[in-house]
This record gives sequence, structure tokens and C-alpha cells, in this order.
Amino acid sequence: MIPKNKKSATIYDVAELSGVSIATISRVLNAPEKVNSETRARVFKAIDDLAFVPKAEARARALRHTGRIGVITPFFTAPSFVQRLRGLAGALSKERYELVIYTVESTDQLINYLSSLPITGNLDGLVIMSLSIGEEDARRLLEHNLPTVLIEYPHPTLSSVEIDDAAGGRMAAEYLIAKGHRRIAFLGDTDTAEYSIHPISQRLVGFRQALLDAHIPLPEEFVRLAPYTQDQTRQVASDLLRISSPPTAIFAATDFQALGVLKAARQLGVHVPEQLAVIGFDDLDLAEYVDLTTVRQYLDESGRLAIEILLSRIADPSRPAQHIHIPLDIVERATA
Repeated sequence: MIPKNKKSATIYDVAELSGVSIATISRVLNAPEKVNSETRARVFKAIDDLAFVPKAEARARALRHTGRIGVITPFFTAPSFVQRLRGLAGALSKERYELVIYTVESTDQLINYLSSLPITGNLDGLVIMSLSIGEEDARRLLEHNLPTVLIEYPHPTLSSVEIDDAAGGRMAAEYLIAKGHRRIAFLGDTDTAEYSIHPISQRLVGFRQALLDAHIPLPEEFVRLAPYTQDQTRQVASDLLRISSPPTAIFAATDFQALGVLKAARQLGVHVPEQLAVIGFDDLDLAEYVDLTTVRQYLDESGRLAIEILLSRIADPSRPAQHIHIPLDIVERATA
């Protein structure tokens, strides 16, 4: 919380401490992407040190309602993110809030949002999807009283909705092992954007451990990574299925990539599930359409829960942080 016994700092104090003009401070607050990172960091440090509250935020606090909920998200068009956003939007449909989406395509852009949004006072609450939050970011969100819920990333002082990706990888492997498979491969995506979390690597960790516990080898050639596109996934899967002793089962770490595996099998004349079992992860809408066996992670529900938690914190800011763990299930269909 911002100290109440401090004399209210002004934008002139921020200018003096940071050594920049008032016009630059205004740009930092309203269009941070137009200011170089060094200057931006200096201004935000001065704002934090002085506990400066811009007039817009002071007005918002007095009114206690802006009617806007923000969502910071990477990979805006990825199917799993679309379904989560659907859950968010559905939960807000009967509430008097506008949903404002901030898409992240770089680390610098994420820093801009996490630095400026808590200070400008334009939001009643914030949901952050699949992005890592540092201690400084969490402190700023708390000190500027912006209720925040994280999805897929835990933090002790901020509420969160999480799944156990390693457990999901283990579940997929154990399911295939129980079906009698011993040559089981993994196919995941190579998206390693530094600003996002990396659930695929955790799914591989759980998958490896389950095979190890069952004394089933996992040759290096059975671990394949491909960019998150249908065509490139199909090509990587085709290469895997053409080796001399191909796998009899593949765990695709996302449903979207599982579709690429199914297409590769179809083009090569490999029958699913008789010659190749395929299991995905997510349970996207399209998984049911293609009858894909998958690990369900209740995407819409995670969005709905995040909004419910957020609205409860907006109504009562004194509520302690909540950490909700959503269970995973195997949905058995026709591919495995």
C-alpha cells in the first residue's frame, strides 16, 4: 500500500528526481513504448520512490470504478488462449465491465504494461495470462492497489489459477503405457519466447519421469520439437514416423499439434489408433470434432474462475490471495 503519511508527490517531483521533462513523464505514463528503456526505467523508479499517484489514478480511486478489466496475454490467436478469453468474457457478460485486451509480443512490451498499467488508474482489475511476474512487478501491482489474478503462473502475493503441467505429461504417458505401448514419442512446440512461461517443457518433464518409472526407454530421436504451426508439425511428425523403428504412440503436447500428427499419419497411410496412438493436451473445441484423445485442462473454466476471483477482490480488497489448482483429466476418444 502507498504510505498515507507521505506528502503527496507531484509530477514536478518526479521530473526533478528522474532528471527528465514533464512531457517525457507524460509519454512514459501514456505511451511507454515511445520512450527508450533506460529513461523509462529511471522514471518508473522515481515514481515508485516517491509513491507518485497521477491525477487520473487519484480520480479513479475516488470514484472506485472505471468499468474496465484488463487482460495481458501473449499468443492472442492461439486456440487455447482464445478459449480462455472466451471464459473470461463469458464471466463478465452479465457484469458492468468492459474487457480490454493487451497483447504481448516482446519482453519490452510486457515491461511497459506491467510498469504503466498499475500507475495510470485506468483499470479496476487485471488478469495476466501465461506470463511470468517478477517481484518488482508484483510489488507495483500491490502498492497501486490494482487487483490482479494470474493464470498459469503462481506468485505468493497475487491470486492465481494454475494447472500442474508436469502431472499432465505424466498422465499422458501413463495412459499410453496402460494401453500396452512401449515405443512412445513426444512432440512439442519450440516457442521459447522469453516473456512467456514454458508449459511444454514441464509436460516433457512429467512424460519423461513416467517412462523412467516404468523402465521404458525414451530415445533422443523420440523427442521432437516443431514450431507451433500445422504444416511444420506435420513435417516433423512425418520424419519421426519414417524412421526404421517408429513409435507406436505419440504424445503431442498440444491438441493443435496433435492435428499435425494425425495429418502426417494419414498421408503416410499409418492407421490411427491401430498402428499409431495419438494423445494431445488441452481439450480444445476441435479435439472433440476430430475425436482426439487428450488431457483436458478446462480452459474456459480457468478464465471464468480468474474473473470470479478478480471481482471478489475488487469488491473486497482485503481478501487474501487465492491459489486455485484446476485438476486435469484424460478424455478418451478414438485416437488412443
